[in-house]
Amino acid sequence: MKARPEAERSNRSRAVSELLPAIGGAAFRRFGFVQSSIVSRWPEIVGERLARASMPESIRFPVGQKQDGTLTLCVRGAHAPMMQHVIPEIVERVNRFFGYAAIARVTIRQGEIAAPVPRRAPASLQPRAVPVEMGEGLKAIADPELRAVLESLAAGVAATRGLPRVS
Repeated sequence: MKARPEAERSNRSRAVSELLPAIGGAAFRRFGFVQSSIVSRWPEIVGERLARASMPESIRFPVGQKQDGTLTLCVRGAHAPMMQHVIPEIVERVNRFFGYAAIARVTIRQGEIAAPVPRRAPASLQPRAVPVEMGEGLKAIADPELRAVLESLAAGVAATRGLPRVS
């Protein structure tokens, strides 16, 4: 077995979000998830209604291939018959998400799924009041997403009073 070269140390603290892909990647690959985003973005892929009743459990591919796999879903017991009827739609949506024919079959296992945790924006990204003198120039921007980002930036600049103190 070849030893992998050790990653270069940077002597800096790193955000947890920077470490999670490396940590979670091995666990997700063990259960067949090449991309962990299928689990985290399940409501976007199949829709909120189906996501409340199901959760992807694993994807198994034929040996040596990354297409024509079998997606196993954990579905709440009473919802299993309904899910049987929408399997073709689920296959289409998952394949559209991957961008190729990754899934050919879906198997259903009845069980309990965890309640989805509502996503909230971190406190630093929550809208803040923009001072009137800063906000006037932003009203002319047509793109709402760009305007929201710039308003957030303006609010952050307004919240800081001078340079931060170094202790």
